Amino acid sequence: MSILFVAQHREMSPFKSAIEKLDSNMDVEIWPNVEKPERVQFAVAWNHPKNVFNSFPNLQVISSLGAGVDHLFADATIPEHIRFTRVVAPSLSDQMCDYVLGSVLNILQRTETYYDQQKQAEWLPQKAYRKKELTVGVMGLGAIGKKVAERLVLNGFTVAGWSTSKKVIDGVQTYSADELNEFLSQTNILVCLLPLTERTEDILDLDLFKKLKNPAFLINVARGEHLVEEDLIYSLDTDLIQHALLDVFSKEPLPESHPFWGRDKITITPHIASVTDPDEVASLLLDNYKRLLSGMDLMHEADRKKEY
Repeated sequence: MSILFVAQHREMSPFKSAIEKLDSNMDVEIWPNVEKPERVQFAVAWNHPKNVFNSFPNLQVISSLGAGVDHLFADATIPEHIRFTRVVAPSLSDQMCDYVLGSVLNILQRTETYYDQQKQAEWLPQKAYRKKELTVGVMGLGAIGKKVAERLVLNGFTVAGWSTSKKVIDGVQTYSADELNEFLSQTNILVCLLPLTERTEDILDLDLFKKLKNPAFLINVARGEHLVEEDLIYSLDTDLIQHALLDVFSKEPLPESHPFWGRDKITITPHIASVTDPDEVASLLLDNYKRLLSGMDLMHEADRKKEY
């Protein structure tokens, strides 16, 4: 039996090496060079092509290479009997906490304004926001969202959180699904960490932006499909949103012709807020593979009904 890695725009050999380092007897293959498709029972996927998994008759489990599994649920060609799992690794949470905290601090200190002034050789001090003047609202309080909210609290920020079911997090005012408007009315800096489902796709739209507390800012580190791009552009042009920091996009890499590139009010990073480390996840993937072979419960299995 073997483990298969499938990705279109990512080098998978470091993950293969990391697993073989832990277990030299493991049979690990990298798509598209698969010698014996019938031996594949466990696959690991990121940005995979459609229909690819129909070539493996004995495939039972597909693990996402990260915390998100929306790319698996979005592929209707994957047989329904195949189970999905996600990677939950400490470094993914730590990286995301660092990225979001850094982004929030840049907002407070008006860093982007100073970057623009530097290009023009302008010396124009700006009044910084104070921590207690702005509330950070975290949408999505799963494993990573909860850690982000807690990190912000530890750094002295006023933090609110919104999720499908109400959570209890020390120092965080939390809201449930039917309290979205109340959550938004308290939020200045909106951080999107939601899973991508039919209910959350396009949730970051003009109607939502209008309900944020002024001044309002957006940090999207979840999925590009959460955002209605033309609504963000309108909101920036009309000052509903003062600045947006975007790490994810509906099409990646972001095309050179995309209108986001030329806008001073948008900060773009190339999906680097949280990057999976091969050495860290190898043991997690190997453990789940052996659980599958032993008939044990899988770790971090996704719920097909909830789509996360």
